[in-house]
Amino acid sequence: MTAIQVRGLRKSYNGVDAVAGVDLDIQQGEVFALLGPNGAGKTTTVEILEGHRRRDAGDVTVLGEDPGTAGRAWRARIGIVLQTANDAAELTVRESVRHYAGYYPNPLPADEVIDQVGLTAKAGSRVKALSGGQRRRLDVALGVIGRPSLVFLDEPTTGFDPEARRQFWELIKGLAAGGTTILLTTHYLDEAEALADRVAVIAGGRIVAAGTPATLGGRSAAKATVSWRTPDGRRSELTDTPTALIAELSRGRELPELTVSRPTLEDTYLELIGEPR
Repeated sequence: MTAIQVRGLRKSYNGVDAVAGVDLDIQQGEVFALLGPNGAGKTTTVEILEGHRRRDAGDVTVLGEDPGTAGRAWRARIGIVLQTANDAAELTVRESVRHYAGYYPNPLPADEVIDQVGLTAKAGSRVKALSGGQRRRLDVALGVIGRPSLVFLDEPTTGFDPEARRQFWELIKGLAAGGTTILLTTHYLDEAEALADRVAVIAGGRIVAAGTPATLGGRSAAKATVSWRTPDGRRSELTDTPTALIAELSRGRELPELTVSRPTLEDTYLELIGEPR
């Protein structure tokens, strides 16, 4: 069951390719993270999927329809949580959610959504009085009030402190557990690793790798680094068989401060986009 299918997607501005032949498949109920540096084509790709920007070439299907021609019934099935949003700051949280509910044919009950995003205690507070984390929770409430099958999350935790980020992750995991398909864009690699079933890296307008966070770019098959402390300082060796190496090294002696590590998701990402570690 495919929620999003893209083949040969292209978009250029003034003769410069922003998206240069993207292929993409996202399954229903999946949390999918699209990663890439600024200017890689990430935002343009997502805007085309949302139906907010026209493509130059390629085939795109989102929830069974072409987003470039889909009507209001299709739009009611998607939710969008932008990185920044303008709103009526004088409205209360409940008033804001009820206002947005009026745009949809079959919205969820406003108080149910407010409770789902953890804002029940703030339901009567004005939007301008909310903290940054609470404001993002309201953004999610507005994005899901219409019972969407697919939610786009654009850099959802930018500017959050660590505690607020973790709380927001639990909210997203709850949406995913309910069967909502989520397309996430983020610059936080730990966020992608914590939330995404699969990730894709876009660079230069093309998808350069896709897979689970654990296997992206051959990460799971990469050589391991075995490191330990010696009297002369720390020593490290790369190996395909860390267990065998450790067994050989440890015959008759201890290996102080022994560690075994493989490339992190950040290491792999930086290599894929051509940036030094």
